[in-house]
Amino acid sequence: MSVLTRDEAQTRARLIEVHRYTIDLDLTRGDETFGSITTIRFSAREPDADTFVELNPAVLHRVVLDGRELPLDNAEELIAEERLPLTGLAEGEHELRVEADMRYSRTGEGMHRFTDPADGETYLYTMCCMSDANGVFAAFDQPDLKAVFEVHVTAPPEWTVLGNGIATRVGEPDEGRWSVAPTPPISTYLVALAAGPYHSVRTEHAGLPFGLHVRRSLAPYLDADAEELFDITRRCFDRYHEIFEEPYPFDSYDQAFVPEFNSGAMENPGLVTFRDEFVYRSAVTDAERQTRAMVIAHEMAHMWFGDLVTMKWWDDIWLNESFAEYMGYQTLTETTRYTDTWADFGVRRKNWGYDADQRPSTHPVAPEPEQVPDTGAARLNFDGISYAKGASALRQLVAWLGQKDFLAGINTHFARHRFGNATLADFIDSLAEASGRDVHTWADRWLRTTGVDTLTPAITANGGQWTAEIHHRGSHDTGTTRPHRIAIGLYDHEPAAPHKLVLRDRVEVELNGAPNGAPNDASGDTPDGTPGGTPGDTPGGDGSTLTLSFTGPRPDLLLLNDGDLTHAKIRLDPGSWKTVVRSLSGLPDALGRAVVWNAARDMVRDGELAPGAYLDAARAHLPHETDIAIVQGVLAFARTQIADRYLPAHRRAAALATITATCRDLLRRTEDGSGPGLRLAAVRTFVDSATSAAELRDWLDGDTVPGGPALDPELRWQILGRLAVLGAATPDDIDAELARDSSATGQEGAARCRAALPDADAKRAAWAALFATDGGPELSNYLVTATAGGFWQPEQHSLLAEYVPAYFPAAVAVATRRGPAIADAVARWGFPTTVDATTLRLGEECLSADDPSAAPPPALRRRLADQIDDLRRALRVREAQEAEGAQEAEGAEGTEKATEAEAAQGAQRAEA
Repeated sequence: MSVLTRDEAQTRARLIEVHRYTIDLDLTRGDETFGSITTIRFSAREPDADTFVELNPAVLHRVVLDGRELPLDNAEELIAEERLPLTGLAEGEHELRVEADMRYSRTGEGMHRFTDPADGETYLYTMCCMSDANGVFAAFDQPDLKAVFEVHVTAPPEWTVLGNGIATRVGEPDEGRWSVAPTPPISTYLVALAAGPYHSVRTEHAGLPFGLHVRRSLAPYLDADAEELFDITRRCFDRYHEIFEEPYPFDSYDQAFVPEFNSGAMENPGLVTFRDEFVYRSAVTDAERQTRAMVIAHEMAHMWFGDLVTMKWWDDIWLNESFAEYMGYQTLTETTRYTDTWADFGVRRKNWGYDADQRPSTHPVAPEPEQVPDTGAARLNFDGISYAKGASALRQLVAWLGQKDFLAGINTHFARHRFGNATLADFIDSLAEASGRDVHTWADRWLRTTGVDTLTPAITANGGQWTAEIHHRGSHDTGTTRPHRIAIGLYDHEPAAPHKLVLRDRVEVELNGAPNGAPNDASGDTPDGTPGGTPGDTPGGDGSTLTLSFTGPRPDLLLLNDGDLTHAKIRLDPGSWKTVVRSLSGLPDALGRAVVWNAARDMVRDGELAPGAYLDAARAHLPHETDIAIVQGVLAFARTQIADRYLPAHRRAAALATITATCRDLLRRTEDGSGPGLRLAAVRTFVDSATSAAELRDWLDGDTVPGGPALDPELRWQILGRLAVLGAATPDDIDAELARDSSATGQEGAARCRAALPDADAKRAAWAALFATDGGPELSNYLVTATAGGFWQPEQHSLLAEYVPAYFPAAVAVATRRGPAIADAVARWGFPTTVDATTLRLGEECLSADDPSAAPPPALRRRLADQIDDLRRALRVREAQEAEGAQEAEGAEGTEKATEAEAAQGAQRAEA
């Protein structure tokens, strides 16, 4: 796969200006390739210029430059390099015409082709981000060479064609010809097309056509949710028009839910593409509907930040993603029924950023340009830093600037750079001008640094007064700290209901992010009107300390970062932890509970809280929790991390028993029909945690959970998958279920179940499907994910032992052969689940391989490095438990010996 370097992009942007693409695609040439004719009008800024255009064709037919046909004697070499050189260009206007046959993709990149097993219909869509446009059309493929795009398509007559602009049929209906309205200037990675017998639901809003589109087999499910989807879309559209001075910049707004899509969604102007799992054919929780709504809001925000104004180079992808992430959650909170979206962000999304920021692969939210030297490196930064941490940083920035000044700066930015490109410096200049604040220094400390700060309270009570020392420490690797504007919640037990907590007061302070060992000044007042903080020094290297003094009794719970306005790990003092153990579910605010659960999660990961203590807290408080996102997030961490990774194998069964008991309590609580979302979340986790097959088999045979819900296709496949893991399902069971549900989701469920069977032949077949190179048909991206997800099971480690050393060379080979999307899938879902030193050693050897043929390509390397670091952390957590257990045993032995000595002395005295 060809990569574009930043230096090459800068040189090309200096040499040429691109004006217009006219693209003609023929989608009627069979199952493997399609025709692509691209005409590019551009100008060279200086004489005798040399540059190139990207192209990744199956067959290159013609290249014509300014009416002169270029020789193709070295066509195979050009195809291999994915570049067409253009040399000796005269200063002035040029026209390039490229005629080629392009390959359809099965990996969700370029022009993806999917045949629906439910009805045999075929669907196409493009994914050009971030450097796959050259698999669809010839392109000067970099974000700062914007141009107008005019697209024409020949498709089967019964198909619908969608594009960045309004698509209309031209000519006779049986010709299948379509023309897409020319776009304003946009980047190549944003060009989009979808074609096939899509089912569409259309409306109009604010004078613009809005559309929803999905494959026909999912039509009933789209129709059922169409009004909800349009309602969210309209609300977001109207809200953005309230806060942005620039109007929506495109001629229509289509949302296409497409099959086998790798991302959650893609912000193509006028044609947003979503993974079609967002068209629900089975029951979902309200938290999942909220997630879908957030993605709609996120992608619409991109129409301004990302599409109207686009980054110059990929070092600023955070400008797109962090902004859209922040606006997605904030806009839902302001305009829809989903008013607790930030709690969902805190407990389920923010952890993505926390985890990424503590791995060796972490990077600044806004890396220096030289840290993103090419598109291969840039692809790796679509991660928890650029999305979740960046959104957290923006939330902190809004808390510091105020929303009015933040939005004023945003509108200045849009006006200055509309239909153009901008950098971090441009963005910060606009914010600084609007606010009058030193945003540049804030950006240097927040956006150019790595790591997570940790805020730890220590409380001292003395008579009628108490003090709180807030220790502010940077990450172990860098020691860098950042300024934080936070709220500190002071809570007490409610006298009439001690399990409930009431807010005594909330104190706002600013931690200045002083260098380690320096004083930490604060601003703000304490409740009694005394000065907000008394600076205090701590030894160098240990961070800084803020001291706050209060009158009255100490609170039962002191909660740092109450309201979750900053990106930092927080700790609880011993007294507050005791309160949490007793009354966590009694905190009145979902966001406050999310902050506490995050603190507990971080303490487990850092070896400061026993995993069993987290399970005990979940067991005590989840049965009383009302926020579905919190229930799902806590259960997911308990099930996938604590039970499967952080606890030693001999304690896994007890952990699963605790989780299933928690789920049973939730099921009993919702027997009256209240909380269907809570009930569904409990059923799902119960299924995944069950260690006995009998109850699950009864559910499957009866097609219902006692008391509900009835089993829909997703639940049936989930139950069958767990039965397969437990050895209580057969290939015939899987075939029968597939006959019942032959949809694409059914195909994935069957692949997952077959790979999960505890049978040597089943494992060999799954392995061959994932990694074999016998020339047979290769799995699509979704079937790779499904098969890999079923293969590794903690219950089957002895059966799978031989595959652990085979995994690393196999992953390198398939990633090299099939590209970044498959590399990500086999590393994310196919990494061995064994938590032991052998797996760690094999992984480290793979990363350090000297032989280039054995070294993982970049997309695989980053994901493997992250998996290996997570494995290293799991081993540290286990070691901490073993050390604690040894200390407890030693203490018990000492107590026993002391007791024996006391008994002996007593006997001697009795004899005397």
